[in-house]
Amino acid sequence: MTQHSRKLLALTSAAILSSALLTACGSDALTTTADGLTVVTVGGGGSVFDTPLMVADANGYFRKQGLKLKFVTLTASIGPAAVQSDSVQFFDSSPTGFVTSHAKGLPQIAVGTDGLGNPLGLVVSKRFAQAHHLTGKTPAAQVAKALAGSTGGASSANTKAEAGVFLHAQGVDPEKKITWVSLPSPAADKAALKSDQIDWFVTSEPIPLQIQSDGDGVLVADPFKVPAWSAAEAGYGQVVVTKKSFASQHPDTVRKFATALQQATAYMNTHLKDSNDKTVLAAAKKLLKGMPDDVVRSSLRQADWPKDDSMNAAGWKKTLGFLDSLGSSPPGAKVTSEDWTNKYLP
Repeated sequence: MTQHSRKLLALTSAAILSSALLTACGSDALTTTADGLTVVTVGGGGSVFDTPLMVADANGYFRKQGLKLKFVTLTASIGPAAVQSDSVQFFDSSPTGFVTSHAKGLPQIAVGTDGLGNPLGLVVSKRFAQAHHLTGKTPAAQVAKALAGSTGGASSANTKAEAGVFLHAQGVDPEKKITWVSLPSPAADKAALKSDQIDWFVTSEPIPLQIQSDGDGVLVADPFKVPAWSAAEAGYGQVVVTKKSFASQHPDTVRKFATALQQATAYMNTHLKDSNDKTVLAAAKKLLKGMPDDVVRSSLRQADWPKDDSMNAAGWKKTLGFLDSLGSSPPGAKVTSEDWTNKYLP
C-alpha cells in the first residue's frame, strides 16, 4: 500500500468514526420500532422503586406517548456512566447516586421524582425475638433498648448509618452499644441472621419482609415505626435522571417520558389502596421475582408514590439533610435549580 493510499484510508476511517460518534451523541441517538414508537432505554436497580416504569408499560402510558420502554438492570455505580455514554437515556436513581454523580461533575439533570421515602426494614433473628419478646407491634423504644449490646450486620455504609439514625433517635449509641459485623451483601446478612452469627440487620425491602415470610426472622422496625426513614422526613426516595445534553436535544421525548411516568405514580397512589387491583402487583413482581404476593404488597406500601412527580428546593434541602445525617454526601455537596427541573412534567 502506497503512502498516499495509507493516508486516504486513515482519513476515511477518521471520517467514519466521527460520523459514528455524532450519531451516538446527536439527534439520531434514538431509534424507532416498525410501528413508529420511539425506543427509550431506561436503567434501574431492579428494586421496588422501579415499579412505576413497569406500571407505565403495563397500562400503555408509554405507548400513548409514542414511546417503547426498554428496561435494563444496572447497579448504582454503573448507572450514571451508562447515562453519560448514551447506553441508556434515563436512569432511575437514588438521591445518593445522583448527588455523588453531580459532585463528580457529570452533567446530568433530575426530571422527576417517581418514589418517596426509604422502604427499609430492621429484622431480628427468631432466637433474638423470642429472647427479648419482640414482635412487629413492639414499640420502637423497646426495640432499640433490646438491641443495645447486640450484634448487628452491615453490608453497606448506608444501611449501617440508617440503622444508626433509628438507634440514635431512641437514645442508643450505635458505636458504643452495638457490635458490628461487616458483610458483603444483603444476601450475606440474611445467611448470617439465619445461622445466628448476627442478631439483626437493616436493609431495603423486600429482603426483611421475605425473611419474616419464610419464618426465619421478625420485622421489628419499618418506615411506619421509624419516622426518619419516611418520605415526610427523608425526602425523595428516587429520581429520574438524564443527561443535560440529551434533554436539550430531545425535549419532546423527555416530556413524553416524564408524563407517562407521572401517570404511573398517580395510578399507584390510588390503586395500591385497592386490594382488588392486580396491575401494580403484577408490575412489581416483574422486578421482585419469586417474592410472595404479601411481601411485594407490603414493600410497595412502605414507599410513597406521588400524584405529582415535581420537585422543589425544600424537598432537595430535606433530602440532602437526610444524606448528611447518614454521612453519605460528598463534602460540600449541593443541588441547585440547575440540577433538577419540572419543565418536562405535564
